[in-house]
Amino acid sequence: MKKTIFSLALGTFGLGMAEFGIMGVLTELAHDTGISIPSAGNMISFYAFGVVIGAPIVALFSGRFSLKTTLLFLVAMCAVGNALFTFSTSYFWLATGRLISGFPHGAIFGVGAIILSKIAPPGKVTVAVAGMIAGMTVANLVGVPLGTWLGHQFSWRYTFFLIALFDALVILSVLIWVPDIHDKSEIKLTEQFQFLKKPEPWLIFAATMFGNAGVFAWFSFVKPFMVNVSGFSEGMMTIIMMLMGLGMVLGNLLSGKLSGRFSPLRIAATTDMVIVASLLLLFACGELKTASLVMGFICCAGLFALSAPLQILLLQNAKGGEMLGAAGGQMAFNLGSAIGAYFGGMMITLGFSWRYVTLPAAILSFSAMSALLIYGYLRARRAQANAHALA
Repeated sequence: MKKTIFSLALGTFGLGMAEFGIMGVLTELAHDTGISIPSAGNMISFYAFGVVIGAPIVALFSGRFSLKTTLLFLVAMCAVGNALFTFSTSYFWLATGRLISGFPHGAIFGVGAIILSKIAPPGKVTVAVAGMIAGMTVANLVGVPLGTWLGHQFSWRYTFFLIALFDALVILSVLIWVPDIHDKSEIKLTEQFQFLKKPEPWLIFAATMFGNAGVFAWFSFVKPFMVNVSGFSEGMMTIIMMLMGLGMVLGNLLSGKLSGRFSPLRIAATTDMVIVASLLLLFACGELKTASLVMGFICCAGLFALSAPLQILLLQNAKGGEMLGAAGGQMAFNLGSAIGAYFGGMMITLGFSWRYVTLPAAILSFSAMSALLIYGYLRARRAQANAHALA
């Protein structure tokens, strides 16, 4: 089982590199291809749209093949998409490469979770899935800073060529270490959609989408913000990206620690509130280097501190359609990436300075917090009504 978890963690490491690695080389990508930085930021959105499109399509057709075969196809698509992006020169092919590389993202998480649920001993499934997801947090700590350094020293193309080569190694690890098993779930597809008739899961989807959009509206343009607002040199970006990655790792760990003491709703809502405050402080104090690093660290920590409690809330409100709920969470997360990158870039397109990308970011994060508060109100009302009915 450990080898299977390691193989799946390698897969999520590659996904993390592809999804987040572009932030550190955005200016190099824009200069090399002759497009504006906001247009280069759209490549973040195209990846996210690939995730949104891919998750339900794979869910519809994956039942015809073994889980291992499906996983191999998905990782191969990652390799092809990143290779295409590496060697593209036109905006159209760059966007196509990002769409293709994003297409398997959500499905890899879903298929990996099903595989681990079938091979992990009772009570160890959550730990196994956490091990798989750890690959993405490590990517932000180690892989993304490495990609940023390669992009700065040589070319952004080296960064994504490395990702494509890494995906090829992941294919090899899946062939060797992942067992060939089938998902024989007998729940009808129509029954899995029943939980969507209630407003609660939609509010959690909204909180996931807006929460991610809020951080990404700023983080998508972290390099130009740190260079043009905070005054860091481009050579410092590798260290800065490593610091942001450390925030993501520690945020995920902290959220797990707090889950034993506080409800997922309280953790998620409080985290969104902290992110809003951090983004507003970035706007007010962005030219202060220490302040921008601290607030940026907190924002990135908050991004992954939200993951576990929101995932738990989705599972609690997706009875009979847990996998569909998990896929929907990935879709909402990545749709948020697209929305955030768009609204952040829009501020630059409208002629504002890089400092102003934090304002739509704060508004989006506040919307996420509001969705969670409405969810809490509805749950309290429902609990109260049930108590009266029993009385």
